[in-house]
Amino acid sequence: MAGKFYAEGETRAARVEDLFAAVAPRYDLINDLQSFGLHRVWKRRLVRLASVRPGEHALDVCCGTGDVTFALAREGAEATGFDFSAPMLDVARRRAAALLGSFRAAPRFIQGDALCLPFADASFDVVTISYGLRNLADIDRGLRELTRVLRPGGRLLVLDFGKPELIVWRRLYFTYLRWCVPVFGRLFCGDADTHGYILDSLQKYPAQRGVDAKLRGLGYEATSVSDLLGGVMGINHGRRPAAR
Repeated sequence: MAGKFYAEGETRAARVEDLFAAVAPRYDLINDLQSFGLHRVWKRRLVRLASVRPGEHALDVCCGTGDVTFALAREGAEATGFDFSAPMLDVARRRAAALLGSFRAAPRFIQGDALCLPFADASFDVVTISYGLRNLADIDRGLRELTRVLRPGGRLLVLDFGKPELIVWRRLYFTYLRWCVPVFGRLFCGDADTHGYILDSLQKYPAQRGVDAKLRGLGYEATSVSDLLGGVMGINHGRRPAAR
């Protein structure tokens, strides 16, 4: 039975918003603990794959507290972090203020709905979304919206929880998510459901192979999947076709 933060359909966004309001103060700490610090390695891998060049415009959707947004800015991009959770963005903005002067151009942070981005068509050279696609009420609509704001020839990268192909490893991984990860929610947020949500949301998520198929269906070229730690995480990469 799914926890109280997981729902399908019209109530999905409100439940996820409640979830991130609850976890925002301890979000970074819990990420470090539950991933043994590896989430930082995976995010750096994402940014390397993005191959950002100085002066390019990069959009980091579902940016949370800003890890990937800051990394894109350090590479010289004009970086925009976008998220619908005000508490998460509050943390990101405090971090940005503390890092002032560390970037070629300071990143900006905007609140809004990833299914209705407030940007013109073809506005960005790079679009990233880390641990966010799985949370959208409509994944297909979300991918279409990310594609809309991406320039022809631009790169889209998705980092999220995956589904290992090796059955034994998948079972061990799902067992960790079911029994161990909720303990962090109970200890640091007072509610096991805040992190039990991860497995709830992953069960019906298409994961890295499914996302790759969806990108190819949208016409992306040179799509690739990077399995991390045997597929427990995955990075999807694709290039929007150049205008013909």
